[in-house]
Amino acid sequence: MSKRGLWPRLMALTIMLAAMNMNAATPKREFRGVWIPTVGDRYFQQHNTQENKAYLLSMLDSLQLMGCNAVIFHVRPQSDAFYKSELEPWSKWVTGKQGVPPDDPTWDPLTMMVDESHKRGMELHAWINPYRVGWRDQLCPEHPYFKHPERFVEYNTQLYFDPAYKENRDFINKVVKDIVTRYDIDALHMDDFFYPYPKNGLEFMDTTSYEKLGRSKGWGDLADWRRHNVNMLIREMHDTIKAAKPWVRYGISPYGIWRNKKNDVNGSNTDERECYGTLFADCLLWTEQGWLDYLIPQLYWELENEKTGVLELSHWWNRHTNGRHMYYGLFVDNTMDFKDIDDTSNPTQLDHKMRLIRELENVAGVTWWPGSSLLQNYKGIADSLINKQQAAHALVPQYPWIDDTAPDPVVDLRQERKADAVEISWTAPPADDPMQQTVKYVIYRFGKDEPVDLDNAGKIVAVTSDTHYRLPLAKKARKAKAILVVTALDRVNNESAGRQVEVTL
Repeated sequence: MSKRGLWPRLMALTIMLAAMNMNAATPKREFRGVWIPTVGDRYFQQHNTQENKAYLLSMLDSLQLMGCNAVIFHVRPQSDAFYKSELEPWSKWVTGKQGVPPDDPTWDPLTMMVDESHKRGMELHAWINPYRVGWRDQLCPEHPYFKHPERFVEYNTQLYFDPAYKENRDFINKVVKDIVTRYDIDALHMDDFFYPYPKNGLEFMDTTSYEKLGRSKGWGDLADWRRHNVNMLIREMHDTIKAAKPWVRYGISPYGIWRNKKNDVNGSNTDERECYGTLFADCLLWTEQGWLDYLIPQLYWELENEKTGVLELSHWWNRHTNGRHMYYGLFVDNTMDFKDIDDTSNPTQLDHKMRLIRELENVAGVTWWPGSSLLQNYKGIADSLINKQQAAHALVPQYPWIDDTAPDPVVDLRQERKADAVEISWTAPPADDPMQQTVKYVIYRFGKDEPVDLDNAGKIVAVTSDTHYRLPLAKKARKAKAILVVTALDRVNNESAGRQVEVTL
């Protein structure tokens, strides 16, 4: 069955199940992200703009109904753009050939994804690959590679920016500033691709830059020098983002093993490649220095594994958050393919992994890879998230090191009774400081004599960027009273006090 054929059925199911499970006991604050890759997705190339818009909107509708609250959308997969850019060409994954724009010149996929995610109460995190370029023979003539080929390295048939060159860091930061400045994104996100994963015993041929910029400046150890190059990019990207818009968060999803204990006493009890020694990514340093707002280590394995056990890694990462947010990246297929180690009658590890995430004191959420497996309801994962693990709404956690001042309450909360519904509406609270500007609203519903408890996630009926909310009237003659409470959320998810109104439905 095609993706387009499955999603409408999934959406119908999610609506029914969500209505049944509004009061499920799940955390009120929890990051529930999903990665939406564009590299490798040939759907866009094979369809026109209107069909591609529908494709993306269908994704967002389904993810919203599954309880997801953050979309990590791949906008720069190979030093190209899934958006309108003056710096890099249109991605080949948009139309099939790099540099060729969509058939509708007014369409900007990133603009649409930002706007439509926000309408659904979800965040949009713009996901980039910093160094990966792709194959030389697939680059359009305008690609930056052809201006300065000496700053690139070919490895295993693909091109990469050489991380050693300041000019490359400056260019990547220029791309980041362009995205952050022109688009109302909530975060800038990078994945695990720094220096490339080793292939077939090949060496990354940065000998020229090492001799010129490393050894000649006192770097005797190649690995330390490479980590230094990556560290400089991470620090500079943090400064670039915060200078442009201090509320935009910066997050990275590293490979799931920092270091093995056999190589470092502080490492995890694992025995696989390390992001520290293989990709030259010292991700613990990045949070220690305050350069990142969140980490999403990719814990893509089963719970118990001799080399990469997620049980071991979950507890290890929980002890190494360094005061920043920690969310765990879970591989959908792996999670659903393995039986639960605690209960062999449970055919999947979904319950166990979600319970583990919620029990660990320093872990604040989950991110699902890949989005396509969620949308295809792989082995019933979408059904389970809707019916159980993500049954109630959740708000993205606050980021107090960025800002901890809540916005003022909404203004002029009112209601209007119509033939088939009651509509409440309100006015955004005034805010001189952009940090306190309201970007979303939370609507809670309580029974007439029920205590108003804003900590109860099961009472949230909507998270929206709209300043109105519509409730259908009961079809029967019997009328019921309800208390509706509206709060405001600012750019880093601080929540205002509530305003309430009594309605008769």
